Amino acid sequence: MTKRPIFASLLLLSTALVAPAALAQGSGADPAPAAADEPVADAAAQDEDADISIPGGADAEIVVTGRFTPNVVRATPEVVSVLSSADIARTGEGDIAGSLQRVTGLSVVGNGFVYVRGLGDRYSLALLNGSPLPSPEPLKRVVPLDLFPSNVIDSTLVQKSYSANFPGEFGGGVINLTTKSTPRETFLTFSGGVGWDSETTNELGYTYYGSDTDWTGFDDGTRDVPPLLKAAFASGKPILEGADFTQDDLEAIQMELVNAETSLLQQNDHIPINWSAGITGGTTITLPNGELGIIATMGISNKWRTRDTLQQTSLNQDLSGDPQTSFNRVITDNRIVVNGLLGFGLELGDHKFRWTNLFIRDTLKQARLGLGVDRNQSERDILEQDTAWYERQLINTQLVAEFDFDRLQLDLRGGYANSQREAPYERGFTYVRTNLPTEQDPTGDKFVNDLGGNRGDATIAFSDLTENLWSGGVDLSYEVAPRITATIGYAYSDTSRTAVRRAFQFRGSNLPVEVTQLRPDYLLSDATIQLYDISLLETSAQDGTAAFDAALTTHAGYGQVQAEIIPGVNINAGVRYEDARQTVRPIDLFNTGSSAIVATNLNNDYWLPAVTLTWEVAPDMQLRINGSKTIARPQFRELIAQVYQDPESNREFRGNPSLTDSELWNAEVRYEWYFDRDQRFTLAGFYKSIDRPIETFTSISTDSVANSSFANAPKATLYGAEVEVQKYVPLDTLSDAPFWQSRRLVLIGNYTYTKSEIKVGDDDTTVINGVTLSAADFFFDGSPLTGQSDHIVNFQIGIEDQDKLSQQTLLFTYASPRVTSRGPSQQPDIREKPGISVDFVARQGVTLLNKDIELKFEARNLTGRTYKEVQEAGDNRIFLNRYKLGRTFSLSASLKF
Repeated sequence: MTKRPIFASLLLLSTALVAPAALAQGSGADPAPAAADEPVADAAAQDEDADISIPGGADAEIVVTGRFTPNVVRATPEVVSVLSSADIARTGEGDIAGSLQRVTGLSVVGNGFVYVRGLGDRYSLALLNGSPLPSPEPLKRVVPLDLFPSNVIDSTLVQKSYSANFPGEFGGGVINLTTKSTPRETFLTFSGGVGWDSETTNELGYTYYGSDTDWTGFDDGTRDVPPLLKAAFASGKPILEGADFTQDDLEAIQMELVNAETSLLQQNDHIPINWSAGITGGTTITLPNGELGIIATMGISNKWRTRDTLQQTSLNQDLSGDPQTSFNRVITDNRIVVNGLLGFGLELGDHKFRWTNLFIRDTLKQARLGLGVDRNQSERDILEQDTAWYERQLINTQLVAEFDFDRLQLDLRGGYANSQREAPYERGFTYVRTNLPTEQDPTGDKFVNDLGGNRGDATIAFSDLTENLWSGGVDLSYEVAPRITATIGYAYSDTSRTAVRRAFQFRGSNLPVEVTQLRPDYLLSDATIQLYDISLLETSAQDGTAAFDAALTTHAGYGQVQAEIIPGVNINAGVRYEDARQTVRPIDLFNTGSSAIVATNLNNDYWLPAVTLTWEVAPDMQLRINGSKTIARPQFRELIAQVYQDPESNREFRGNPSLTDSELWNAEVRYEWYFDRDQRFTLAGFYKSIDRPIETFTSISTDSVANSSFANAPKATLYGAEVEVQKYVPLDTLSDAPFWQSRRLVLIGNYTYTKSEIKVGDDDTTVINGVTLSAADFFFDGSPLTGQSDHIVNFQIGIEDQDKLSQQTLLFTYASPRVTSRGPSQQPDIREKPGISVDFVARQGVTLLNKDIELKFEARNLTGRTYKEVQEAGDNRIFLNRYKLGRTFSLSASLKF
């Protein structure tokens, strides 16, 4: 692995060259607040504590506040898992994505994307209170679930068998988040925490100043698009000399872009600690015929992470010989998440109304410094420096009304959501050291940047993404006879997205040797720009991919019947008709009148049947059988032929406008044994057949840069089995001591086996950017689907007090290797090796001065595992990403009034 002190000596912008600017941000940690409406001294709540809100749920018996209904999981007509606020709190995770990885068959990949039974995040559907969500993530249409702090969520439902009341984009499952609503009592809770990461805290990393307010996740204006550049953007012309811009115009724009605060990379030998803070309050107001509940929460977390990575590529099919490129790169991320929730819940008799307003802002401040070799360029050493600022923001407001007229129930819901992502001042600098003798190259032993492209370059980009989503629905249920309920419903959603990326190169010609050795802020200073005629070239204008519009409009209607056909045998059967139009088209920013990019126009409709049969074979046992047809549409980013740098994998992605919908046939058999209250054993087998699954593939360009894109494989199958056990063992028999009388042992475990295969025939084809190609050039017959692990294991063992808050839990997680992308040019697939993770969480409630206090201690990744994304062919191995994951420790407290 990289030795970070090497970078300290090579850093061109180190504090040895310039008086260091004080870091203007705090340090980060996982959110630490307790569940907002969970009394600190209460016994651990069970499944029936979950408040669950889903479309058409009144007839499904789980759109109710199920606090007094035992075994919610058992009572539902479909295969579900429910995480109550108590379950979430037990895992100690700061966000919902972390908690979900404990659910049977689920794994979390990257920045909070949930894979269900080995199917990628495109096959997962995320809802908030039953309504769809937009994503602020350019690579996904699915919202990353690590955006949602656990303190704003009351419950999380995961339904793995399809029912017609859900949208048809349901491949692996639906994840429905229900926000906190009416509190049980008036309360006010303050929380805070600090954390330490063994690979990051007080260790060497890199950062840059940015602005004075970076620690809040909000820029103070330093990164605003400067006036001249903003006017140039609005001109409708490419920013090139001769395209209505003179050299003087470009020079003036460049001088606005100097902005040393975003380009001066600095060494920090003591990266700060992580921290978080939050406040949550709620009350209930009694009304003449009901009650009004109000709940509000605000929180902030500031977390640091340094990755000491090895990143390689190979052009050889068998990966033999030395890698073509090999870089040791240190990446320091400062992630700040700010969230707020304001919710109102009104109950008037049997009628319920909910108005939820949610704000989440997730900011990533990233600094990268890499040293490597490109053997395609004469064994030269290359030094790369990058700085970036990614703002992701989600604003959501929803109204839900549930009317209960005895045998008739009417549900109405509507919502508006806006998500934005801005990435101003994405800067990159490349310096080259030829290592040639002095007589051949006077600067052969020095890093230089001639801004000519051959011996270094400098780039800058501005990206902006805005997505709006309007949604609405109505569900009408009627009890036509005892134990027979019919439901009809309509759902509408309209999503529109605009994505713009303007990229530029700074170009110089015959720069003096002394100038080529300047650090970046001097190299692009006002003086050098004026003295040496450094020019600005807009690269985004050359291929027509600067901007795109995307839209998805769906109309759906469904009918569903839930009935007990004979005693002990229930059926939930329905069919959904869903019509959708999805478009992605390049925006002609420069009025050229044409584009080489293929536009996407998918206009499809489907009939999607679903049936689940539940047979109560014994008073505490039941058998479920499910069959359904569902779809998976390509995500916007997969369709947009625009280059995007993924800050997590440090790879470039580019969409394929020729993708089409995938169709899935699903089947499942599940045995459930509820042998005691909140205790169960389940065993399930499942099968899926997928036509035209969308898979990620990687190609390597002539400059040995790994680029990823997407294509439809001909066909795939997936099958597997899962088993889950939840058991509580009273410990009062161990001793007569008072300590043991109210305590019990908690045993929760699950295992999922999944096997998938891509089917590729000799005559099968795939379409990429409008060109029909042989599918065998991109996919191996029999290869697994991307994201699918053969084995997923979760196990929790702990001790908890049933009379007061006292929990100590060990959590084990294992996922076997999974493919992240098809290999380039018939090379082996790229695989991630997640490995084993062991965590420990302790929660303890105490009373001080008649106030309830919750203390929480977390120790994560105790095994100190290493992240690996690798290609292997026999003994040959190429690491696309390898770095140590730090052990993290945090301590938090919440005080409840």
